[in-house]
Amino acid sequence: MPPPILVTSRVPSSVLTRLEAVGEVDLAADGLTPEALRQRVAGKRALVCIVTDRVDAAVLEAGGDLEVVANIAVGYDNIDVPAATSRGTIVTNTPGVLTEATAELTWALILSVTRRVAEGDRLIRQHGWKGWALDFMLGMELGGKQLGIVGAGRIGRAVAARAPAFGMDVAFASRAGRQAPSDDETRMPLDQLLVTSDVVSLHVPMTPDTHHLVDRRALARMKRSAYLVNTARGPVVDEAALDWALEERLIAGAALDVYEREPEVHPGLLGRANVVLAPHLGSGTRETRTAMADLAARNVEAVLGGKPPLTPVIPVPPLGESS
Repeated sequence: MPPPILVTSRVPSSVLTRLEAVGEVDLAADGLTPEALRQRVAGKRALVCIVTDRVDAAVLEAGGDLEVVANIAVGYDNIDVPAATSRGTIVTNTPGVLTEATAELTWALILSVTRRVAEGDRLIRQHGWKGWALDFMLGMELGGKQLGIVGAGRIGRAVAARAPAFGMDVAFASRAGRQAPSDDETRMPLDQLLVTSDVVSLHVPMTPDTHHLVDRRALARMKRSAYLVNTARGPVVDEAALDWALEERLIAGAALDVYEREPEVHPGLLGRANVVLAPHLGSGTRETRTAMADLAARNVEAVLGGKPPLTPVIPVPPLGESS
């Protein structure tokens, strides 16, 4: 009998075909509530899930036959990895394939908030633009400014690699790293990076250490002319503290792609002209989302075929090594 596989979200047809060649696919195209996930996972040997699926101890207990949980995401804070490991269930993620897309989106947010593009778009649509003026909607040029990157993993480095095109200097903040800094790479303590950077971009995983890494204290350390950008995980930023910092004009603006309680956003941020809000689009290209789903399917294919997974989840690295 083909091994049963539960897929919690719509996936490209090519990915579905790959999975159907491996086992009998139970496709929950419209997503599952936590209760429904516990019910549907029973008897399954593989689970292909997305970042909004909470795969906790209760789900893993209900899915007692699970051999692999394949997360279509690079982050895996939605999965109780220790509980899975204790049961002998392999957890995989999709690192690498979303690096470039997320780096591109980060730069889209940087440009949008520093040059007030989204703000200007709203103004025109509301018929509020009265014509060109010398001092109208002035933003910040990037040339000669410092881009502070918190997290020197794949995505953080891909963002940094694009900085020279805009004439920006790059500084990394991290406590430890698997990659030694190169001779021309600037590293500094997080506090120093916050004080000196004109744009602070977050690229760390969600861990107990990074929860509310950017809080009132961190925001108060930033330049009043600086901008905060988050394409990592929502809870890395204390949204209430960010609203406070913007209200007090402690920073110039923020651009967010992720949120503490998705899809909810702190109400204080919604009406602020100097905040750009994107609906978790970091990996949102056809090419990347297809590659992510395909990698998850290939992990299922490997594990159910008795082979090692391609991208097993490894212990969370220290601050600075988000992938």
